[in-house]
Amino acid sequence: MAERSFKKEVEKLLIGAGETFSGEGILAVTKALLQSGVSYVAGYQGAPISHLMDVLADADDILRSLGVHFESSASEATAAATLAASVNYPLRGAITFKATAGTNVASDPLSNLASGGVTGGALIIVGEDYGEGSSIMQERSHAFAMKSQIWLLDPRPNLPSIVDAVEHGFRLSEASSTPVMLQLRIRACHMHGQFVAKDNVRPTFTLADAMNHPRRDLSRIVLPPSSFAHEKEKVERRWPAAVEYVEKAGLNEFFGDESAKHGLIVQGGCYNGVIRGLQLLGLADASGNTDVPLYVMNVAYPLIDSELRRFALGKEAVLMIEEGQPEFIEQGVNTSLRQADLQARIHGKDMFTRAGEYSPTMMLKGLLKFFERYRPELALRDHLPAGVRATLAPKPVPIPVVASSAVSKVAVVAAAPEPAPLLAETGEHLPVHARPPSFCTGCPERPIFTALKLVQRELGDHHISADIGCHLFSILPPFNLGATTMGYGLGAAGAAAFSSEDSTKRAVSIMGDGGFWHNGLTSGIGNAVFNKSDNLTLIVDNGYSAATGGQDILSSKADNTKRVTQLPIEQAVRGVGVKWVRTLTRTYDISRMRDTLREALTTKSRGPKVIIAQSECMLNKQRRVKPLTKKAIGEGKRVVQERFGVDDDVCTGDHSCIRISGCPSLSIKDNPDPLRTDPVATVLDSCVGCGVCGEAAHAAVLCPSFFRAELISNPSWGERLRQRLRTAVIQFLQRRLAAREVRYV
Repeated sequence: MAERSFKKEVEKLLIGAGETFSGEGILAVTKALLQSGVSYVAGYQGAPISHLMDVLADADDILRSLGVHFESSASEATAAATLAASVNYPLRGAITFKATAGTNVASDPLSNLASGGVTGGALIIVGEDYGEGSSIMQERSHAFAMKSQIWLLDPRPNLPSIVDAVEHGFRLSEASSTPVMLQLRIRACHMHGQFVAKDNVRPTFTLADAMNHPRRDLSRIVLPPSSFAHEKEKVERRWPAAVEYVEKAGLNEFFGDESAKHGLIVQGGCYNGVIRGLQLLGLADASGNTDVPLYVMNVAYPLIDSELRRFALGKEAVLMIEEGQPEFIEQGVNTSLRQADLQARIHGKDMFTRAGEYSPTMMLKGLLKFFERYRPELALRDHLPAGVRATLAPKPVPIPVVASSAVSKVAVVAAAPEPAPLLAETGEHLPVHARPPSFCTGCPERPIFTALKLVQRELGDHHISADIGCHLFSILPPFNLGATTMGYGLGAAGAAAFSSEDSTKRAVSIMGDGGFWHNGLTSGIGNAVFNKSDNLTLIVDNGYSAATGGQDILSSKADNTKRVTQLPIEQAVRGVGVKWVRTLTRTYDISRMRDTLREALTTKSRGPKVIIAQSECMLNKQRRVKPLTKKAIGEGKRVVQERFGVDDDVCTGDHSCIRISGCPSLSIKDNPDPLRTDPVATVLDSCVGCGVCGEAAHAAVLCPSFFRAELISNPSWGERLRQRLRTAVIQFLQRRLAAREVRYV
């Protein structure tokens, strides 16, 4: 297995009551699950929650010892459907995946689960992939929770609050017969801290009890007329039960002087940013102590009217700090207060940006705007550190003006923009070029898209439907391939409409092996067979679910004692009816890859075509190989490592090799020849010897400037002798050349 190992860290899960747990947020969540008597856990990896699955996998022995069943699900929908075990039985179950992409995939089972309700506690732990560092569309889980009436917990970002949220999440779910969603933002997943642990708890009602004594309740199945009763039950019984539990358990928190005329309502997940802003203004200390009234909503949905009205009573104005859009909470707060005829002025998006993550700078700007309007004595900018004041300076605003020549120009007012770096010699500004994300050094996917570019040079451009995964980097320079992406494993489905007998070209779709097993086999390949598609699907098989952390999947080559692996993708593809299938076991052979792509796009054979391009993910390979190499070298064993280089005398300075490959190890340097001004290509020390640069140069008929070298650690005595002889001969010839040089004095 290539995923990161947490074998050492999971030992902390065994500590008992009264002991102090120190560690990362994700590990704390796992400990909280065990303290809560969870019966089963399932999920699908995805940032920022991926390593919760890795922790659970490494803790499988501990889970088993407590009678907890763990599964790595085929998709988020599979994970969500697993919670069906809590519908009829008092079994506590938890699932995890990223939001909102994972929540979208899981929407069907989650909607059914929320409709029929649950008996045991059902907890959905989502990694809220929103804002800076996000890898997906910018949406929030809040809308989904509201749509299906799933209670949404958004705890303050510290380990005690997160652990409490897990434990209360199960109780809230059981008290209201409703699944509960716990969202953890990117930083909360990776933060470190401490909390006082409790003993792990075995489930009082086990999975075996449920299997040996099956139950059924027709009223829980989502069919008319039960489905109509479910909606009525949601409003009349479950919602009031949830509100009652939240109030009695004190899940939301009040801080500061509630009698003050102005206050802040804060999403729990934004609490740390608010306290930091108040601290910079001298209104809070590092421990969070403040006189500013705060109502912290660790339960983001449902809103608790009684608490909101209590907080707003007697206040002139309240600032609602809600990250992201639309402003669901702000609208709900306004509705609640107006229905109670409370006239406190509600501010929110009018003092913050409407969308995007509330960075410390954005948080501070919003607080200052609110205090400057209502409490100017608290908005003392002079007290801020100089660096902070600089970040708050107004940005340049382009204003169109008309010059005397009637030519439209742009004038810049307010502060000048941040200056670019200066060249020391000339004082000129040095432009900083954008660096789009790209494939890792040695990535086996790079030669695939190099080959596809070469084919399109011959056959012209084709419509290319991209997919989620590392291969999506192909849409960026230097490849610039791919027109759309619709979701994980939906590359082939995204090209389904491109089927016309009036065109001589075939659409190309990309799919990774992770996406293939996620849902691409049915929604992409099966759909293409069923509808007699004539398009080409390229399946990138790098051996793992690489983009989510290197987890094993059905087609992984690695031996896995806990899961089934080594099932060929080709067999699955042929099993659903594809006739034209080619498997290439070495993607670095660019010439062969190019020829196979050309054949697929020009063959007279009708029907769907599939190319399976196989080579191990280089990042995971290096994780596996480097420790073995280091150990072998340390033991004095002979180790040969390949590297590539560029002959300065042969390189023309054209740099086509860089434009067609884009390898991070390829760069440029000054030309050593004083008569040539163009910089030459060079290979950096990060080279892993994959050979793509040389293969690309050969396949594209570029200059033959690349050479392969072998770095030998612990060479034999014969190799040492040969090296000495070579060095002596080269030095002799170099001295003769130097003696012949014409020197001008």
